[in-house]
Amino acid sequence: MPITLRLALRDWDYMTPLVLGDVSSPKLDIKVERVGTLISHVGKSDAYDAAETSFSRYTQMRIDGDDSVVGIPNFIMRGFRHRCVITTKDSPITTFAQLAGKRIGVTGWRDSGNTWTRAALRREGVGVEDAMWYAGRLTEAHPIVDRLDGFGRPGRIEAAPGERPMVDLLKEGQLDAIFTPFMPDGYFAGSSGFRQLLSDFRAAEHRYFADVGYVPGMHLIGFKTEFVAEHPWVIAELSALIDESQRVWLSKRRKYADTTPFMLDELLKSASELPEGWDASGFVANRKMIADFAGELHAQGILPRLMTPEELFPFDVDGNRTSAA
Repeated sequence: MPITLRLALRDWDYMTPLVLGDVSSPKLDIKVERVGTLISHVGKSDAYDAAETSFSRYTQMRIDGDDSVVGIPNFIMRGFRHRCVITTKDSPITTFAQLAGKRIGVTGWRDSGNTWTRAALRREGVGVEDAMWYAGRLTEAHPIVDRLDGFGRPGRIEAAPGERPMVDLLKEGQLDAIFTPFMPDGYFAGSSGFRQLLSDFRAAEHRYFADVGYVPGMHLIGFKTEFVAEHPWVIAELSALIDESQRVWLSKRRKYADTTPFMLDELLKSASELPEGWDASGFVANRKMIADFAGELHAQGILPRLMTPEELFPFDVDGNRTSAA
């Protein structure tokens, strides 16, 4: 008799086989709920047993001694960040180094993606103290909420002026650039007035990968600790299903690439330019990336001390304890 696992996920395309049941397990009856906003704390949720979880917020739980959530190093969202910095089409800024002394908007200070983007800037000599930062909503459609998350500092890290949408502030010249993982509505129209800050962000991402050896992870899978204690095998089972769903979806994307012009070319480039296993799950495969992220959180003042990968992930994707846990 399979046990029921209530799982909250965003609409990642490669989860489609799992959601539709094309990938399944005789041991698990997975009830996937598609969510637009991440569950803030699955350990306190009555609705879910596991959920897609922010990497940065998970690290905060661990350093706070909150062990109600067990994170596994299966990074359901990962991607390069150089493409996530936008500016206006008429801006003279074309390099990250030119952002020194400029006004930069972020959609959330502690967000994992924005932490990685600041890490990319720091590699170009622009640290937190070298720019003026504003946290706010991207567009009018986004809610007004606290995006400073306790990290505001007058004169350095502030809320967006008047809580106005940052795309409006960028258009008016009150911001020089915005960090955003998701492009605003209308961005892909030729008349949007916006562009990626780096004209060849792909080349920058290639250089970054050559230097660090990984594609940054933003979101992972978090389980309620009590659920794992009752069903210790569930970590390995769900992680394997997620990996299989990714494999099935990639195969289908390659077969049906004509749904988007030039997609076949993109798939060919990705396959030839990134090594096999670049998106592998597991502690060993991702240990350096995990360590670097913890280091960035500490260097950027988000974590009060440096945490080890083993502290962050006591369990691997096979359900076994990591070496120092």
